[in-house]
Amino acid sequence: MGDPEPVIETHGLSKRYPGGRPAVNGLDLTVPRGSVFGFLGPNGSGKTTTIRMLMGLIEPTSGTARVLGSPMPKAVRTVLPRIGALIEGPALYGFLSGRDNLLRYDAADPTADPRTRAARVTDALDRVGLTAAAGKKARAYSLGMKQRLGLAAALLQPRELLVLDEPTNGLDPQGMREIRSLIRELASEGTTVFLSSHLLDEIEQVCSHAAVLNQGRLVVQGEVAELAATARGRLAVTTPDTGAAARLLKERGIAGVTVADDDRVIGELPPEGVELADINAELVRAGVRVRGFAAERASLEDAFVALTGEGFDVAG
Repeated sequence: MGDPEPVIETHGLSKRYPGGRPAVNGLDLTVPRGSVFGFLGPNGSGKTTTIRMLMGLIEPTSGTARVLGSPMPKAVRTVLPRIGALIEGPALYGFLSGRDNLLRYDAADPTADPRTRAARVTDALDRVGLTAAAGKKARAYSLGMKQRLGLAAALLQPRELLVLDEPTNGLDPQGMREIRSLIRELASEGTTVFLSSHLLDEIEQVCSHAAVLNQGRLVVQGEVAELAATARGRLAVTTPDTGAAARLLKERGIAGVTVADDDRVIGELPPEGVELADINAELVRAGVRVRGFAAERASLEDAFVALTGEGFDVAG
């Protein structure tokens, strides 16, 4: 038996707005069933436009998209009830409480059983940590609380696919950790999660697979561990003698040597055949006070820079 059909599959998916460069350009995307799939790119790289096409909210200029095995936007009426989504922040009624907002969302779902509505809403509020604020009017919610409430709305029914556009936007670090933990839990229950983010560490922490988008084009996609491995790791030396350490590393053929902080010197890992222990010993012999010496594995950010030749500008 082959692999199950992807949850999302696009071929040549493009969106061009009049008078501008393509917002999305020839996108070939494959999201495996059961994955937590990170859709990664600087702000303005085309992530939200792609999601809007996948959800049938806007028509592509060219190319095709299949979601849960059906063509979009043609099959939007049969596909959307199987998807939970949080896109561009939730639409909330400010004059209603958090609980009443969810009751209204649930009542608008023709597949929802009214007899179990209250229990579903209570459970969704609990899962996103909003039980204590359930009676508070939504207009008094912080941005992070609104994000949680939007996520609760997406979780009112069991969904095959959860599409989250920047789900930790506005959350404090504790809130971020809670939402990431919830995403992992949902994936372990069998929900495929498609998560767009400009936060590289977010993708690295929660995602099994990722695609990197830059200026509307797909740079790379695959398993997160493999993507990070496309970039070489680096050597990091912690020392108060940064100048002397940097000079010696350059003399020993270490490429890309820079002084990163007041007490850190960073460079590429040495070429094959050069032992790290020998370099460390040479630093010490030269009178460099070495407080830390480590080979750090490559991060997704390193991979992004290696693939695009530019920094990951989150303000983009």
